[in-house]
Amino acid sequence: MCKPFGIHVSGPLEPFVSRFLEELARLGYSPWSATSYLVVRRHLSLWLDDQELAMAELTSQRVQEFVAERRARGYAKGRSNGGMVQVLISYLRSIGAVPEVMSPVPETHLAWVLDDFTTYLISQRGLAQGTVHWYRYVAHQFLSTCGISKYSFEGLTTNKVTAFILTESRRRSVGSLNNVAVALRSFLRFLYLQGHTPLSLAAAVLPAPSWRDTGLSRALSEQQVARLLASCDRQTNAGRRNYAILTLLARLGLRSKEVASLTLDDVDWRDGEILVTSKGNRHDRLPLPVDVGEALADYCYRARPGGSCRALFLHVRAPYVALSNSSISEIVTRVCERAGLPPVGAHRLRHSAATAMRRAGAPLLEISQVLRHRHAKTTTHYAKDDHDALASVTRRWPGDAV
Repeated sequence: MCKPFGIHVSGPLEPFVSRFLEELARLGYSPWSATSYLVVRRHLSLWLDDQELAMAELTSQRVQEFVAERRARGYAKGRSNGGMVQVLISYLRSIGAVPEVMSPVPETHLAWVLDDFTTYLISQRGLAQGTVHWYRYVAHQFLSTCGISKYSFEGLTTNKVTAFILTESRRRSVGSLNNVAVALRSFLRFLYLQGHTPLSLAAAVLPAPSWRDTGLSRALSEQQVARLLASCDRQTNAGRRNYAILTLLARLGLRSKEVASLTLDDVDWRDGEILVTSKGNRHDRLPLPVDVGEALADYCYRARPGGSCRALFLHVRAPYVALSNSSISEIVTRVCERAGLPPVGAHRLRHSAATAMRRAGAPLLEISQVLRHRHAKTTTHYAKDDHDALASVTRRWPGDAV
Protein backbone atom coordinates (compact mmCIF):
# COMPACT_ATOMS: atom_id res chain seq x y z
CA MET A 1 0.00 0.00 0.00
CA CYS A 2 1.13 3.55 -0.70
CA LYS A 3 1.98 5.39 2.54
CA PRO A 4 1.52 9.12 1.98
CA PHE A 5 3.30 11.57 4.20
CA GLY A 6 1.28 12.90 7.15
CA ILE A 7 -2.07 13.51 5.43
CA HIS A 8 -5.12 12.86 7.59
CA VAL A 9 -8.54 12.76 5.97
CA SER A 10 -11.57 13.47 8.14
CA GLY A 11 -15.21 13.75 7.22
CA PRO A 12 -17.40 11.68 4.86
CA LEU A 13 -14.47 10.30 2.82
CA GLU A 14 -12.45 9.03 5.78
CA PRO A 15 -13.79 5.43 5.65
CA PHE A 16 -12.62 5.03 2.04
CA VAL A 17 -9.03 6.17 2.47
CA SER A 18 -7.32 2.79 2.93
CA ARG A 19 -9.09 1.19 -0.03
CA PHE A 20 -8.29 4.22 -2.18
CA LEU A 21 -4.59 3.96 -1.29
CA GLU A 22 -4.65 0.26 -2.20
CA GLU A 23 -6.10 1.15 -5.60
CA LEU A 24 -3.41 3.77 -6.18
CA ALA A 25 -0.74 1.23 -5.30
CA ARG A 26 -2.28 -1.30 -7.69
CA LEU A 27 -2.13 1.27 -10.48
CA GLY A 28 1.54 1.94 -9.74
CA TYR A 29 1.41 5.38 -8.14
CA SER A 30 4.34 6.35 -5.94
CA PRO A 31 3.92 7.53 -2.31
CA TRP A 32 4.57 11.10 -3.50
CA SER A 33 1.75 10.90 -6.03
CA ALA A 34 -0.52 9.25 -3.45
CA THR A 35 0.16 12.19 -1.13
CA SER A 36 -1.03 14.66 -3.77
CA TYR A 37 -4.18 12.64 -4.39
CA LEU A 38 -4.87 12.43 -0.67
CA VAL A 39 -4.53 16.21 -0.29
CA VAL A 40 -7.28 16.68 -2.89
CA ARG A 41 -9.36 13.98 -1.21
CA ARG A 42 -8.98 15.71 2.18
CA HIS A 43 -10.12 19.01 0.70
CA LEU A 44 -13.12 17.34 -0.94
CA SER A 45 -14.13 15.69 2.32
CA LEU A 46 -13.92 18.98 4.22
CA TRP A 47 -15.83 20.74 1.43
CA LEU A 48 -18.66 18.18 1.70
CA ASP A 49 -18.84 18.87 5.43
CA ASP A 50 -18.95 22.63 4.90
CA GLN A 51 -21.68 22.30 2.29
CA GLU A 52 -23.59 19.82 4.51
CA LEU A 53 -23.75 17.37 1.61
CA ALA A 54 -24.08 13.61 1.85
CA MET A 55 -22.04 11.28 -0.36
CA ALA A 56 -25.11 10.52 -2.47
CA GLU A 57 -25.38 14.23 -3.30
CA LEU A 58 -21.93 14.42 -4.91
CA THR A 59 -23.26 14.79 -8.44
CA SER A 60 -21.37 16.04 -11.50
CA GLN A 61 -22.67 19.56 -10.82
CA ARG A 62 -21.36 19.43 -7.25
CA VAL A 63 -17.96 18.23 -8.50
CA GLN A 64 -17.79 21.22 -10.84
CA GLU A 65 -18.55 23.53 -7.90
CA PHE A 66 -15.75 21.91 -5.88
CA VAL A 67 -13.28 22.33 -8.75
CA ALA A 68 -14.31 25.96 -9.21
CA GLU A 69 -13.56 26.62 -5.55
CA ARG A 70 -10.10 25.09 -5.86
CA ARG A 71 -9.39 27.35 -8.82
CA ALA A 72 -10.64 30.37 -6.93
CA ARG A 73 -8.34 29.59 -4.01
CA GLY A 74 -5.34 29.25 -6.31
CA TYR A 75 -4.56 25.58 -5.81
CA ALA A 76 -1.95 24.21 -8.20
CA LYS A 77 -3.55 20.75 -8.56
CA GLY A 78 -7.12 19.52 -8.86
CA ARG A 79 -8.20 22.63 -10.79
CA SER A 80 -10.23 20.78 -13.44
CA ASN A 81 -12.66 17.88 -13.80
CA GLY A 82 -9.86 15.79 -15.28
CA GLY A 83 -6.62 14.58 -13.75
CA MET A 84 -6.63 14.01 -10.00
CA VAL A 85 -10.28 14.90 -9.47
CA GLN A 86 -11.35 12.50 -12.24
CA VAL A 87 -9.33 9.64 -10.72
CA LEU A 88 -10.82 10.29 -7.28
CA ILE A 89 -14.42 10.60 -8.43
CA SER A 90 -14.12 7.60 -10.76
CA TYR A 91 -12.93 5.46 -7.87
CA LEU A 92 -15.80 6.60 -5.63
CA ARG A 93 -18.26 5.79 -8.40
CA SER A 94 -16.71 2.37 -8.99
CA ILE A 95 -17.37 1.35 -5.36
CA GLY A 96 -20.85 2.88 -5.35
CA ALA A 97 -20.01 5.63 -2.86
CA VAL A 98 -21.27 8.42 -5.13
CA PRO A 99 -23.91 8.33 -7.88
CA GLU A 100 -23.01 7.39 -11.43
CA VAL A 101 -23.09 9.99 -14.20
CA MET A 102 -26.60 10.08 -15.58
CA SER A 103 -27.04 10.37 -19.32
CA PRO A 104 -28.85 13.58 -20.24
CA VAL A 105 -32.49 13.14 -21.15
CA PRO A 106 -32.99 13.73 -24.89
CA GLU A 107 -34.68 17.05 -25.47
CA THR A 108 -35.87 16.53 -29.06
CA HIS A 109 -37.44 13.78 -31.09
CA LEU A 110 -34.31 13.45 -33.21
CA ALA A 111 -32.22 12.98 -30.06
CA TRP A 112 -34.53 10.14 -29.04
CA VAL A 113 -34.07 8.55 -32.46
CA LEU A 114 -30.28 8.80 -32.24
CA ASP A 115 -30.33 7.23 -28.78
CA ASP A 116 -32.51 4.38 -30.09
CA PHE A 117 -30.10 3.96 -32.99
CA THR A 118 -27.19 3.70 -30.55
CA THR A 119 -29.03 1.06 -28.51
CA TYR A 120 -29.82 -0.85 -31.70
CA LEU A 121 -26.16 -0.87 -32.78
CA ILE A 122 -25.03 -2.17 -29.40
CA SER A 123 -27.76 -4.68 -28.56
CA GLN A 124 -28.66 -6.04 -32.00
CA ARG A 125 -25.59 -5.40 -34.14
CA GLY A 126 -23.02 -5.97 -31.42
CA LEU A 127 -20.71 -3.25 -32.74
CA ALA A 128 -17.66 -1.96 -30.88
CA GLN A 129 -17.85 1.30 -28.97
CA GLY A 130 -15.71 3.20 -31.46
CA THR A 131 -17.84 2.01 -34.38
CA VAL A 132 -21.05 2.95 -32.57
CA HIS A 133 -19.69 6.44 -31.91
CA TRP A 134 -18.78 6.86 -35.58
CA TYR A 135 -22.19 5.62 -36.87
CA ARG A 136 -24.02 7.98 -34.51
CA TYR A 137 -21.82 10.89 -35.63
CA VAL A 138 -22.61 10.23 -39.30
CA ALA A 139 -26.32 9.89 -38.55
CA HIS A 140 -26.30 13.21 -36.68
CA GLN A 141 -24.44 14.96 -39.50
CA PHE A 142 -26.87 13.53 -42.04
CA LEU A 143 -29.97 14.70 -40.17
CA SER A 144 -28.44 18.14 -39.58
CA THR A 145 -27.59 18.52 -43.26
CA CYS A 146 -31.06 17.44 -44.35
CA GLY A 147 -32.64 20.00 -42.06
CA ILE A 148 -35.03 17.49 -40.51
CA SER A 149 -36.21 18.87 -37.18
CA LYS A 150 -39.83 17.74 -36.91
CA TYR A 151 -41.34 14.56 -35.52
CA SER A 152 -41.70 13.01 -38.96
CA PHE A 153 -39.15 11.80 -41.52
CA GLU A 154 -41.53 12.25 -44.43
CA GLY A 155 -39.23 14.84 -46.00
CA LEU A 156 -36.40 12.34 -46.24
CA THR A 157 -35.85 11.48 -49.91
CA THR A 158 -33.22 9.83 -52.06
CA ASN A 159 -32.26 13.26 -53.38
CA LYS A 160 -31.26 14.37 -49.88
CA VAL A 161 -29.30 11.17 -49.38
CA THR A 162 -27.41 11.75 -52.62
CA ALA A 163 -26.83 15.42 -51.82
CA PHE A 164 -25.29 14.48 -48.44
CA ILE A 165 -22.92 11.96 -50.03
CA LEU A 166 -21.87 14.48 -52.69
CA THR A 167 -21.15 17.09 -50.02
CA GLU A 168 -19.02 14.61 -48.07
CA SER A 169 -17.16 13.54 -51.22
CA ARG A 170 -15.73 17.04 -51.66
CA ARG A 171 -13.78 16.84 -48.40
CA ARG A 172 -13.01 13.14 -47.95
CA SER A 173 -10.84 10.49 -49.53
CA VAL A 174 -12.39 7.45 -51.19
CA GLY A 175 -11.80 5.26 -48.16
CA SER A 176 -13.21 7.82 -45.74
CA LEU A 177 -16.25 8.39 -47.96
CA ASN A 178 -16.99 4.67 -48.04
CA ASN A 179 -16.86 4.62 -44.24
CA VAL A 180 -19.50 7.35 -44.25
CA ALA A 181 -21.58 5.36 -46.72
CA VAL A 182 -21.51 2.21 -44.57
CA ALA A 183 -22.64 4.14 -41.49
CA LEU A 184 -25.37 5.96 -43.40
CA ARG A 185 -26.75 2.73 -44.87
CA SER A 186 -26.99 1.27 -41.38
CA PHE A 187 -28.89 4.32 -40.14
CA LEU A 188 -31.31 4.31 -43.08
CA ARG A 189 -32.02 0.60 -42.56
CA PHE A 190 -32.71 1.35 -38.90
CA LEU A 191 -35.17 4.11 -39.82
CA TYR A 192 -37.05 1.68 -42.05
CA LEU A 193 -37.08 -1.14 -39.49
CA GLN A 194 -38.43 1.21 -36.82
CA GLY A 195 -41.15 2.51 -39.13
CA HIS A 196 -39.80 6.04 -39.42
CA THR A 197 -39.68 5.79 -43.24
CA PRO A 198 -42.11 3.85 -45.48
CA LEU A 199 -39.28 2.57 -47.69
CA SER A 200 -35.67 1.66 -47.07
CA LEU A 201 -33.42 4.34 -48.52
CA ALA A 202 -30.22 2.38 -47.89
CA ALA A 203 -29.94 1.39 -51.57
CA ALA A 204 -29.66 5.07 -52.48
CA VAL A 205 -26.23 5.21 -50.83
CA LEU A 206 -23.87 4.12 -53.60
CA PRO A 207 -20.29 3.10 -52.82
CA ALA A 208 -17.52 5.46 -53.88
CA PRO A 209 -15.56 4.12 -56.87
CA SER A 210 -12.28 2.63 -55.75
CA TRP A 211 -9.67 0.80 -57.74
CA ARG A 212 -7.53 -1.19 -55.32
CA ASP A 213 -5.13 -2.45 -57.96
CA THR A 214 -3.98 0.94 -59.22
CA GLY A 215 -0.75 2.51 -58.05
CA LEU A 216 1.89 0.94 -55.85
CA SER A 217 1.47 -0.35 -52.32
CA ARG A 218 2.02 2.00 -49.40
CA ALA A 219 4.66 -0.16 -47.76
CA LEU A 220 7.78 1.29 -46.19
CA SER A 221 11.10 0.08 -47.56
CA GLU A 222 13.32 -2.24 -45.57
CA GLN A 223 15.70 0.66 -44.94
CA GLN A 224 12.89 2.83 -43.57
CA VAL A 225 11.68 0.06 -41.25
CA ALA A 226 15.26 -0.41 -40.03
CA ARG A 227 15.49 3.34 -39.31
CA LEU A 228 12.30 3.17 -37.29
CA LEU A 229 13.58 0.33 -35.15
CA ALA A 230 17.00 1.92 -34.71
CA SER A 231 15.47 5.20 -33.53
CA CYS A 232 14.02 3.53 -30.40
CA ASP A 233 16.20 4.28 -27.39
CA ARG A 234 16.42 0.82 -25.85
CA GLN A 235 18.16 2.19 -22.78
CA THR A 236 14.80 3.54 -21.56
CA ASN A 237 11.62 1.74 -20.58
CA ALA A 238 9.60 3.61 -23.22
CA GLY A 239 12.16 2.78 -25.90
CA ARG A 240 12.13 -0.94 -25.08
CA ARG A 241 8.35 -0.99 -25.14
CA ASN A 242 8.15 0.93 -28.43
CA TYR A 243 10.78 -1.33 -30.01
CA ALA A 244 8.78 -4.44 -29.05
CA ILE A 245 5.58 -2.90 -30.48
CA LEU A 246 7.24 -1.89 -33.75
CA THR A 247 8.80 -5.33 -34.11
CA LEU A 248 5.39 -6.98 -33.78
CA LEU A 249 3.88 -4.61 -36.33
CA ALA A 250 6.72 -4.86 -38.85
CA ARG A 251 7.45 -8.60 -38.59
CA LEU A 252 4.04 -10.18 -38.00
CA GLY A 253 1.84 -7.50 -39.56
CA LEU A 254 -0.47 -7.19 -36.57
CA ARG A 255 -3.13 -4.52 -36.49
CA SER A 256 -2.93 -1.83 -33.80
CA LYS A 257 -6.00 -3.20 -32.04
CA GLU A 258 -4.49 -6.68 -32.03
CA VAL A 259 -1.30 -5.38 -30.41
CA ALA A 260 -3.27 -3.43 -27.80
CA SER A 261 -5.37 -6.49 -26.89
CA LEU A 262 -2.37 -8.78 -26.26
CA THR A 263 -1.97 -10.10 -22.73
CA LEU A 264 0.88 -11.82 -20.92
CA ASP A 265 -1.02 -15.09 -21.25
CA ASP A 266 -1.07 -14.79 -25.05
CA VAL A 267 2.70 -15.33 -25.35
CA ASP A 268 3.61 -19.03 -25.27
CA TRP A 269 7.33 -18.89 -24.55
CA ARG A 270 7.77 -22.67 -24.41
CA ASP A 271 6.29 -23.39 -27.85
CA GLY A 272 7.38 -20.09 -29.43
CA GLU A 273 3.87 -18.93 -30.38
CA ILE A 274 1.69 -15.91 -29.82
CA LEU A 275 -2.12 -15.89 -29.66
CA VAL A 276 -3.69 -13.01 -31.59
CA THR A 277 -7.31 -11.92 -31.23
CA SER A 278 -8.28 -10.87 -34.78
CA LYS A 279 -11.34 -9.34 -36.38
CA GLY A 280 -14.62 -11.00 -35.51
CA ASN A 281 -13.13 -12.19 -32.19
CA ARG A 282 -11.11 -14.86 -34.00
CA HIS A 283 -8.16 -16.38 -32.15
CA ASP A 284 -5.14 -17.27 -34.29
CA ARG A 285 -1.81 -18.72 -33.22
CA LEU A 286 1.24 -17.34 -34.98
CA PRO A 287 4.87 -18.47 -34.74
CA LEU A 288 7.03 -16.14 -32.67
CA PRO A 289 10.16 -15.18 -34.65
CA VAL A 290 13.40 -15.02 -32.70
CA ASP A 291 13.84 -11.24 -33.01
CA VAL A 292 10.24 -10.62 -31.97
CA GLY A 293 10.60 -12.96 -29.00
CA GLU A 294 13.82 -11.28 -27.91
CA ALA A 295 12.22 -7.81 -28.11
CA LEU A 296 9.24 -8.96 -26.05
CA ALA A 297 11.42 -10.71 -23.48
CA ASP A 298 13.63 -7.65 -23.08
CA TYR A 299 10.58 -5.44 -22.55
CA CYS A 300 8.88 -7.80 -20.09
CA TYR A 301 12.05 -8.44 -18.06
CA ARG A 302 13.55 -4.95 -17.98
CA ALA A 303 10.89 -2.36 -18.77
CA ARG A 304 7.33 -3.58 -18.15
CA PRO A 305 5.83 -2.19 -14.92
CA GLY A 306 4.64 -4.65 -12.31
CA GLY A 307 1.11 -4.86 -10.99
CA SER A 308 -2.04 -6.87 -11.50
CA CYS A 309 -2.84 -5.69 -15.05
CA ARG A 310 -2.36 -8.62 -17.44
CA ALA A 311 -2.17 -6.51 -20.61
CA LEU A 312 1.16 -6.96 -22.36
CA PHE A 313 1.83 -3.31 -23.20
CA LEU A 314 1.27 -0.72 -20.48
CA HIS A 315 1.81 2.99 -20.03
CA VAL A 316 5.28 3.86 -18.79
CA ARG A 317 3.84 6.17 -16.11
CA ALA A 318 1.13 5.55 -13.55
CA PRO A 319 -1.59 4.55 -13.86
CA TYR A 320 -0.08 1.39 -15.35
CA VAL A 321 -2.99 0.36 -17.54
CA ALA A 322 -3.20 -1.11 -21.02
CA LEU A 323 -2.45 0.95 -24.10
CA SER A 324 -5.35 1.60 -26.46
CA ASN A 325 -5.18 0.91 -30.18
CA SER A 326 -5.01 4.66 -30.84
CA SER A 327 -2.01 4.85 -28.50
CA ILE A 328 -0.25 2.21 -30.63
CA SER A 329 -0.69 4.34 -33.74
CA GLU A 330 0.48 7.45 -31.88
CA ILE A 331 3.65 5.62 -30.86
CA VAL A 332 4.39 4.77 -34.50
CA THR A 333 3.83 8.39 -35.52
CA ARG A 334 6.16 9.71 -32.82
CA VAL A 335 8.88 7.21 -33.72
CA CYS A 336 8.61 8.26 -37.38
CA GLU A 337 9.26 11.86 -36.38
CA ARG A 338 12.27 10.80 -34.33
CA ALA A 339 13.61 8.76 -37.25
CA GLY A 340 13.17 11.67 -39.67
CA LEU A 341 10.48 9.91 -41.72
CA PRO A 342 7.07 11.16 -42.81
CA PRO A 343 4.50 10.23 -40.15
CA VAL A 344 2.58 7.03 -40.85
CA GLY A 345 0.08 4.95 -38.91
CA ALA A 346 0.47 1.49 -37.47
CA HIS A 347 -1.39 -0.09 -40.40
CA ARG A 348 1.33 1.04 -42.79
CA LEU A 349 3.71 -1.40 -41.08
CA ARG A 350 1.24 -4.19 -41.84
CA HIS A 351 1.67 -3.36 -45.53
CA SER A 352 5.43 -3.32 -44.99
CA ALA A 353 5.41 -6.76 -43.38
CA ALA A 354 3.45 -8.25 -46.29
CA THR A 355 5.72 -6.62 -48.88
CA ALA A 356 8.85 -7.82 -47.06
CA MET A 357 7.55 -11.39 -47.04
CA ARG A 358 6.71 -11.21 -50.73
CA ARG A 359 10.15 -9.85 -51.62
CA ALA A 360 11.70 -12.68 -49.63
CA GLY A 361 9.92 -15.16 -51.91
CA ALA A 362 7.02 -16.17 -49.66
CA PRO A 363 3.98 -17.34 -51.67
CA LEU A 364 0.78 -15.36 -51.35
CA LEU A 365 -0.89 -18.25 -49.51
CA GLU A 366 1.63 -18.03 -46.68
CA ILE A 367 1.35 -14.24 -46.55
CA SER A 368 -2.42 -14.60 -46.36
CA GLN A 369 -2.06 -16.99 -43.41
CA VAL A 370 0.27 -14.66 -41.52
CA LEU A 371 -1.98 -11.64 -42.10
CA ARG A 372 -5.06 -13.78 -41.37
CA HIS A 373 -6.98 -12.62 -44.43
CA ARG A 374 -10.36 -14.25 -44.88
CA HIS A 375 -10.19 -13.97 -48.67
CA ALA A 376 -7.14 -14.72 -50.80
CA LYS A 377 -8.06 -11.85 -53.12
CA THR A 378 -7.14 -9.39 -50.37
CA THR A 379 -3.57 -10.68 -50.32
CA THR A 380 -3.08 -10.27 -54.08
CA HIS A 381 -3.00 -6.52 -53.47
CA TYR A 382 0.60 -6.91 -52.28
CA ALA A 383 1.79 -8.48 -55.53
CA LYS A 384 0.99 -5.57 -57.83
CA ASP A 385 4.38 -3.84 -57.46
CA ASP A 386 6.47 -6.99 -57.85
CA HIS A 387 7.49 -6.17 -61.42
CA ASP A 388 9.80 -9.17 -61.83
CA ALA A 389 7.11 -11.63 -60.83
CA LEU A 390 4.51 -9.93 -63.00
CA ALA A 391 6.87 -9.87 -65.99
CA SER A 392 7.20 -13.66 -65.82
CA VAL A 393 3.48 -14.12 -66.46
CA THR A 394 2.98 -11.23 -68.90
CA ARG A 395 2.23 -12.24 -72.50
CA ARG A 396 4.00 -10.47 -75.35
CA TRP A 397 1.93 -7.82 -77.11
CA PRO A 398 0.87 -9.06 -80.60
CA GLY A 399 3.13 -7.66 -83.29
CA ASP A 400 5.83 -6.60 -80.87
CA ALA A 401 9.43 -7.46 -81.77
CA VAL A 402 10.84 -10.52 -80.04
